Amino acid sequence: MPDRPEVTAVEIARLAGVGRAAVSNWRRRHPDFPRPVGGTDSSPAFALTEVESWLRSQGKIAELPLLERVWRLVETLRDPAGHPAAPLVRAGAVLLLHHREPDRWAALADQPDTRLATALPRALADTARTVFGPDAATGPSTGPSTGIGADGSDGATGPGRPGLFGSTELDLARLLARLAAEAGPAAAYEQLLTRYAEANTRQLSPTPPEAAELLAAVAGVPATVLDPATGLGALLLALPSTTDRYGQDTDPVTAALARLRLALHAPAADPAPLPVDLRPGDALRADAYTGHTFDAVLCQPPYNERDWGHDELQFDRRWPGGLVPPRGESELAWVLHCLAHTRPGGLTALLLPPTVAARRAGRRVRAELLRSGALRAVVALPAGAAPPYGVPLHLWVLRAPRPGDDFRQVLMLDAAATSPGSAELAEGGRDKVRWPELRRTVLGAWRAFDLAAREGLPLPEDRPGRYRTVAAIDLLDDETDLSPARHVPPAAPPGGAAGLSHLGGRLTELLDGLADPGTLLPGPVADPAPGAGAGAGAGPVVTLGELVRSGLLEVHSSGAGAPTRPAATDPSGTPVLTDQDLVTGAAPGAVLDRDAAGGTPLTRPGDVLVPALGGGVARVVGPGGPPAGAALGRQLHLLRPDPAALDPDFLAGHLRSTAAARRAASHASTTTRLDIRRVELPRLPIAEQRRLGAAFARLAAFDATLQQAAALGHALTQAVTDALAAGTAEPPSAP
Repeated sequence: MPDRPEVTAVEIARLAGVGRAAVSNWRRRHPDFPRPVGGTDSSPAFALTEVESWLRSQGKIAELPLLERVWRLVETLRDPAGHPAAPLVRAGAVLLLHHREPDRWAALADQPDTRLATALPRALADTARTVFGPDAATGPSTGPSTGIGADGSDGATGPGRPGLFGSTELDLARLLARLAAEAGPAAAYEQLLTRYAEANTRQLSPTPPEAAELLAAVAGVPATVLDPATGLGALLLALPSTTDRYGQDTDPVTAALARLRLALHAPAADPAPLPVDLRPGDALRADAYTGHTFDAVLCQPPYNERDWGHDELQFDRRWPGGLVPPRGESELAWVLHCLAHTRPGGLTALLLPPTVAARRAGRRVRAELLRSGALRAVVALPAGAAPPYGVPLHLWVLRAPRPGDDFRQVLMLDAAATSPGSAELAEGGRDKVRWPELRRTVLGAWRAFDLAAREGLPLPEDRPGRYRTVAAIDLLDDETDLSPARHVPPAAPPGGAAGLSHLGGRLTELLDGLADPGTLLPGPVADPAPGAGAGAGAGPVVTLGELVRSGLLEVHSSGAGAPTRPAATDPSGTPVLTDQDLVTGAAPGAVLDRDAAGGTPLTRPGDVLVPALGGGVARVVGPGGPPAGAALGRQLHLLRPDPAALDPDFLAGHLRSTAAARRAASHASTTTRLDIRRVELPRLPIAEQRRLGAAFARLAAFDATLQQAAALGHALTQAVTDALAAGTAEPPSAP
């Protein structure tokens, strides 16, 4: 284990806010770049202190961000043979001390290292006991545990280590104190847990807070709630503080992280123990709450598990009528487990893959849930709502039947249309989910349906294209397919006949507004002499790299882009353009994160934007183009010409040409990247540039109008097709 943290090239790029290729270039071009101290030839590791010093001397960072310094020390404390999250248990305990007893930390911070190394572990264990009660320091057991040993060790990882902190741990404690002072203890821990989840995506896929809040809102205000697959505790964290929360997780260290997270979000002045009971263990094989029921059970279980205990649980009491879930239907085993722990009349809500609603192997279990009246709603969510983000998950809502309850209706709700489809969900696409609209849609329909079911009121009328109430008996067939899309009737065209007429009128306007293609054609051009070049190669040329060196052009490249959040969360925030926005001509769908590092360039009128991958697209900022005042998202080049020497439309036109894409492209195994500085332009007077630029601008406007007309034409034909298929419109008379 290294004495000081090490970083890879990817992590150096993160620190400096550049792409990985930039780090490779630095290594080649700068002989004083730090030498590798570990890793492999293909993935070398560098000393963080040396990298930080070099970046600062080159003016690439003023100081290593505090969060990065904390994270590197956490990584240093990791035992290669132990659990990767074990250092986060101790980090959470330090932050908990700041949260609950800030005066005690202040007194400890003034002590010399020799005294602090002994006193701090005891203080951490004492603080844990004040929050979780006398059993908090016992380590993992069948009862509640913080995972912090009586000596301050991370008890969740095994026997407690000696109650003494080393120098690196003391450095971490002091940096955590600074981070807690800047962001608050709870926010500081959230940042660390986010970094941990990003670094361990294969082992951990936390439920996003927005999805957790949706499930909690569906549950209402229950007195007791169980989450049998707790993970980092997102679902329990979304519940009201008055709710007693119970949970179980296979990994005891993850359970300890969840307890610390919940404690850090609880009021610091509350002297009562936290109303949370988290227990380690596999909930299906080793149920820690056998015989207990709760007002509500919320869960996002693990998906596609083959070894979930099918053979050893053949006669388990949780299976109704001895109906054992098939081996390939682990998700249905979780559904029955949750239902078995729900009191009669209580609610169960789970996030499940859409295949659970239709797989043939699970039809008997689905049929039993319908016959018993337990299943109350299946909601199709948009892709991007929760991991895996490319899959449009379903939300299942059940109520444990009461004796004599004969309600047998199911709400089928298709909420997928409230956000873009999965085809639009590229990297970061989960930010495109319109959560306010999604919450209104789901909660409005569910609460109206549930109130009618519980009070014996008339059920809400069906809404084509959105939801429908279906009798359970109508769903019982050879497939028992519970996919909402199969049962919700399609929506009528927007505005009916008037809406179709409006679409047709708008399409006619666009087509009438198109320029006569003849006006776009060039004048007579003489054939080039044999052996002569054409275009930019026919006369003197200059590369964009030469223009940059001469000061006539600025080039800014975004790399991975700055951190963002959905634009709906802050309409007044700085919009962020991505490469997809540029290609499609869409308005920015995200804004710059408040915590994003400053210095990112904002677009100005006359700037030219080009995607880094591919070619053939270049747009000028201004009327009809990308907006001014936007930050660069991922994989974009911003070119800022001196308008007195280089016309923006002239520059953009040449960047859209086939020759530019061919001559300045570099190729990887699956992508083509535009080497922007190799693009060649003909040397022309500014007056001639502007004349050509005006022609390029007319062509760009013609192309944009054609794309709008094509999209509108597709929308019109689809709307008319749906109306004819639904019988809500008569076919037009034959010509």
